[in-house]
Amino acid sequence: MKTLGYTFLCLLLISCGNNSAETNKKNSSKETEEHHEKEGIHLSLAQAEALDLKVDTLTQRNMDGFVEANGRLEVPPQNEATVTTIVGANVVKIEVIEGDEVKQGEVVAYLSHPNIIQLQTDYLEAFHNQQYLEKEYERQKKLYEGGVGSGMNFQKSEADYQAKKGLVSGLKSKLKLLNINLSNLEKGNIQERVALRSPIEGAVQKVEVKTGQYVQPQTDLFEIINTHHVHADLMVYEKDVHKIAVDQKIKFTVQSLPETELSASIYSISKTFEESPKAVHVHAEIENKKGNLIPGMYIQGRILTENSTTLAIPESAVVKNGDRFYIYKAEKNENEWSFSPLEVKTGKTNGGWTAIQLLEKQPQETQFAFNNAYYLQAEAEKGEGGGHHH
Repeated sequence: MKTLGYTFLCLLLISCGNNSAETNKKNSSKETEEHHEKEGIHLSLAQAEALDLKVDTLTQRNMDGFVEANGRLEVPPQNEATVTTIVGANVVKIEVIEGDEVKQGEVVAYLSHPNIIQLQTDYLEAFHNQQYLEKEYERQKKLYEGGVGSGMNFQKSEADYQAKKGLVSGLKSKLKLLNINLSNLEKGNIQERVALRSPIEGAVQKVEVKTGQYVQPQTDLFEIINTHHVHADLMVYEKDVHKIAVDQKIKFTVQSLPETELSASIYSISKTFEESPKAVHVHAEIENKKGNLIPGMYIQGRILTENSTTLAIPESAVVKNGDRFYIYKAEKNENEWSFSPLEVKTGKTNGGWTAIQLLEKQPQETQFAFNNAYYLQAEAEKGEGGGHHH
């Protein structure tokens, strides 16, 4: 009996000892975790810049009710223009380069050629001839009406006058298209070169000519686009068309600004399907135009079909440790950024964003790392392993 009691006492002491060691281990682990959370991860401003670290506040985002659609940036036809010439001529001076903003009527180039001088000479000759024929016509008319002139002479003078008048009118129209000042020309001032002007306000997209080059009539010389009227043109597949309506919001990105999300509002939905793939064009007015938005750029968008939103953060801002998920709070001082992990619950991931739920309420102005979370996690683990600090 004594032996049995002694054995029981030994087992009890061992058990208590194990429980005590386990408790100490848990407390130590908790203290270490709290210590690292308090101490955080530190990066110099230069390191953060080299990593292209993005920091921002959390935003609400529609993660469920949307239709994905791709397309391009476009401008309406009335906001695109091609500059041509109506006569064959040489380019003597180019006034713009690609990217220049021009106003409607602004000179983009000057042309010169013997043809242009000949056209003005022909007009002057016809113009003065018309004035003579007009006087002769008036004289013959008076004589005919007075009964002293022949009807044949009157009819001939009228025919000559009307024919010359038509010729002058045709030449005048050509000269107007060449932007030649007619009142100056009628005083005998012939222009050796003529100005090519922009028909719209916009930006020069293409310059297709060189100085000295001879250009044929109707050759495309300059392309001008008014990018102020650039809009999103998205293709929506047949299966999703019933979900789309005018005034719905669109969130999209363009190739040149992959990290910047732009907003647009649908103003027109095509009534006919394009074939292969079977889809309709959806046109949307861009609300927050940023950067250099050029027609033809490829865009990726989400048409929001419901209003439900949730807190969300870019996918690259979330890390997993065991069965827990973390994001990193960010604080900046004069010399460095400091980051501390914050546990969250995660939801759906769509379009590179993940829905999250905070376990502890945070002030609205709290900033978080929006990328490089795995790098920050690696830095934290380095710090735990070898006391590594920045």
